[in-house]
Amino acid sequence: MTTTLPAWSEAFAAGSRASLTRVAPLGRLDRDAVFGDADGRGVTVAIVDSGVDGGHPAVRGRLTRHLVVEVEGGEAQVVDDPSAVDLVGHGTACAGIIAGIAPAADLVSIRILGADNRGKGLALAAAIDWAIDARISIVNLSLSSRSEALFGAFHDLADRSYFANTLLVCAANNVPGPSYPSLFAAVLSVAAHDVDDPDGWYYNPAPPVEFGAYGVDVEVAWRDSGRIRATGNSFAAPHMAGQAARLRSRHPAVTPFEIKALLAATADLPG
Repeated sequence: MTTTLPAWSEAFAAGSRASLTRVAPLGRLDRDAVFGDADGRGVTVAIVDSGVDGGHPAVRGRLTRHLVVEVEGGEAQVVDDPSAVDLVGHGTACAGIIAGIAPAADLVSIRILGADNRGKGLALAAAIDWAIDARISIVNLSLSSRSEALFGAFHDLADRSYFANTLLVCAANNVPGPSYPSLFAAVLSVAAHDVDDPDGWYYNPAPPVEFGAYGVDVEVAWRDSGRIRATGNSFAAPHMAGQAARLRSRHPAVTPFEIKALLAATADLPG
């Protein structure tokens, strides 16, 4: 069966991976030495998405808070979400992937998507702003905005998060064309590859998208304690968020820049 790769994933396709070869300034670091047995303990990952089914077995009971962004009259506010639901399943999929890689990390759900799996750019901006102010360590954004009107706002938020030591892990858009904040240099940008290995990732020395992770025909958790198979850059991003949580668990003072450098130095060799 041939699976069409999501947009921005071509660099990580089997026929293209040889182009990822480079002479790395740090050399290749031993992954076991860098990560050890780190499991995400002491790290909080926010999942900005459709909500999270905290009772799903794949989430491992690690969800600590449900929030929702309410938008009214051009203003957005992040508040506690009494419904504590995933309206789609997409956020639960991301949470399950992260919990599988970093099982001791704490998870926070910030719901911005509706039952149609769509949301407003203003809500996305508000969620990122809240996460920065709350000093969340890592934010998984398996979504993006194509709003040119919000380009400046997202650029400012990407810079603010970087300097505040909040790492934004962003899936590239699944369709051609620019999306934000995934294409900004301050974030960790991710597209999908088709190698069936949740612990496998590649580094792309020719961005804008820097990392490729497992995102093709992935078995993921879904709402109502279900599971499905899905393809998309959306499911690649949480693989890298989980690895970043492990790094921060092992090296608490590591910065976003250093996380990206360590992930690049421990990436799989193309072949």
